[in-house]
Amino acid sequence: MEILRIFNNNVVLARAEHGGEVIVTGRGLGFQAKPGQRVDQEKVAKVFVPEDGRDPDNFGSLVAAVPPEYLVLADRALDTARAELGIALGSTTVIALADHLSFAIVRTEKNMPMSYPLRGEVVHLYPREYAAATKVLNYVNDRLDKPLAADEAVAITLHLVNAGFASGDLSYTYQMTGVFTQLFDIMGAANNRVFDRDSVNAARFITHLRYFFVRATTGRQLDERSGKLRDAIRDVYPDAHATAIKLQAVLELRLGVPLTDDEVTYLTLHVARMVDEDRAPEATAP
Repeated sequence: MEILRIFNNNVVLARAEHGGEVIVTGRGLGFQAKPGQRVDQEKVAKVFVPEDGRDPDNFGSLVAAVPPEYLVLADRALDTARAELGIALGSTTVIALADHLSFAIVRTEKNMPMSYPLRGEVVHLYPREYAAATKVLNYVNDRLDKPLAADEAVAITLHLVNAGFASGDLSYTYQMTGVFTQLFDIMGAANNRVFDRDSVNAARFITHLRYFFVRATTGRQLDERSGKLRDAIRDVYPDAHATAIKLQAVLELRLGVPLTDDEVTYLTLHVARMVDEDRAPEATAP
């Protein structure tokens, strides 16, 4: 690999053998090095590949801002989440978690606890990610002199959820979580009950909404023009459809895009499942 830019003594931008630009870390890797020189392979600790079209220079600056020991800690800790969730957690997630850990450790050392007001929503909406985040936190705490608070699992959960979406901006995941909570509140008010967010149908609904967010923000909503199916579902589940219309209004307002008729149809199916746990609609909702 050829050095293109030196960020600091431990982080450089390099051109890989395949021609792409990568961020390379390692103790003393950039010390007295110059652009054009070959990377000292014996010093390489980790190679980060910029994802989702991220600018390599900006990505390198992010990596350089994080202490190298936290990069290693985050990457190894995430191995537990990779095994738990069965998904790839790439460079973007490693850097985001490492950056979070570095600040969390400083806050802990200075006795500055962090409040996570979304804790209840996160635990109920993302149980698999929360379980994985707890394992990540346990791995980290086993290697710290002063362990982080248990609530740090909430922040780690959001990073894991964020990894499943096209956007690399964690604010997107915060927005999504807030919208989920609002939708459940609307369904509860419409049906005069509190829905169990730990149920199988709630998990299906949340999964559907997560992928809907991706479809909506990338302009790929469901649009099969299945008018007969829509009319049939509306006739069979009029109350669920009325509730789905309310959810549609909130989603359109929060996301700034109109929902297709098919998206509203599938919202109706999921609402019907939530309202009547014993009778699932015959059509299959994604």
